Amino acid sequence: MFEKTDEELKALGAYDTTREIAQQPDLWEDTYRIWSGARRAVDAFLAEARAMAGGPLRVIFTGAGTSAYVGDTVAPYLTRTGDTGAYRFCSVPTTDIVSAPLDYLVPDEPCLLVSFARSGNSPESVAAVERARQAVSDLRLLNITCAPDGALARAAEDDPQALNLLIPRANDRGFAMTGSYTCMTLLAALVFDRASDGEKDAWVRAAAAMGREVTAREDEVAALLGEGPSRLTYLGSGPLSGLAREAQLKILELAAGRTATSFDSSMGYRHGPKSFVDEGTVLVTFVSEQPYTRRYDLDILAEVAGDGIAARTVAVQQAAGPIFEGDAFTFAGTGPLPGAYLALPFAMVAQTVALLNSVRLGNTPDTPSPSGTVSRVVKGVTIHELEL
Repeated sequence: MFEKTDEELKALGAYDTTREIAQQPDLWEDTYRIWSGARRAVDAFLAEARAMAGGPLRVIFTGAGTSAYVGDTVAPYLTRTGDTGAYRFCSVPTTDIVSAPLDYLVPDEPCLLVSFARSGNSPESVAAVERARQAVSDLRLLNITCAPDGALARAAEDDPQALNLLIPRANDRGFAMTGSYTCMTLLAALVFDRASDGEKDAWVRAAAAMGREVTAREDEVAALLGEGPSRLTYLGSGPLSGLAREAQLKILELAAGRTATSFDSSMGYRHGPKSFVDEGTVLVTFVSEQPYTRRYDLDILAEVAGDGIAARTVAVQQAAGPIFEGDAFTFAGTGPLPGAYLALPFAMVAQTVALLNSVRLGNTPDTPSPSGTVSRVVKGVTIHELEL
């Protein structure tokens, strides 16, 4: 797909999605520059937000769909690598905040709401902020979004208690979020990770090199699909568990539901969800860079492969420690990347799998929903009034 001409991709209905997957390494380097340029403003804003709290400030990462999975990816990572003396990180979808705000928002607890949104025009994006304003006395808003003209960004422009961080080149035109997911994940990690600037720069460069490797090794990614699965499941641990959920959504979206999908943590999969696996299933595990956690990822791979119940059992991994010796897409030649940064090239593998699977099924990845009932920006949502 990455070697096809523009005309060939347009004929397949895959032009936007293919180009947006391929451009991500460049966008990650752009995102680092965006963070670097906004550093002083971000630090000042966060210092003011922390001053609201007598102890660690509660940080809620929020979004809907793929944007929610950004939070699911970065929150576990930052709990380990962020400043937990200053922050308490959690991930709560906007859909939960809007539908049951007082189950997630504590009125007298100062809070920083970090909203992720590709366009910022989904009804829940703005409504989650409105409900947080209603429910929380001391609130600050950090919007990480790809659309400067989106409703979420516009609403915060003149608000002294809000800050917009914009990644406009990552505002995907295709149906499925690709670069928007990885760039928002990266920007959140850069903002809250306690690592040095030099470490962050090196990690972004390494992730970009790995991402370019994915497009160059497309044939190997295609081989992971075999003759084409009827089912596909993704597993991961820690930050890569959030990625597993996003990866299965990409398959589901671009196949318009014609390939059954599931996701879970590597440890959780045995507790019932493993029943999903049959002879038409490809199981993919994202292998952690953490030596302790990696053991559990390798254990489930060995178990499913040994059971002989799946069509293929596949690892996506870095050769920076013990590896799965069976079917795998393995990145070699770099030191271990931390989880939130490792999720970026791993996501490109999953996005490429979803793209190839969609074309294999005769679907059009740029517009995969034949009925149009599932849209790029969610519509038809009624936001009900909240009385406190």
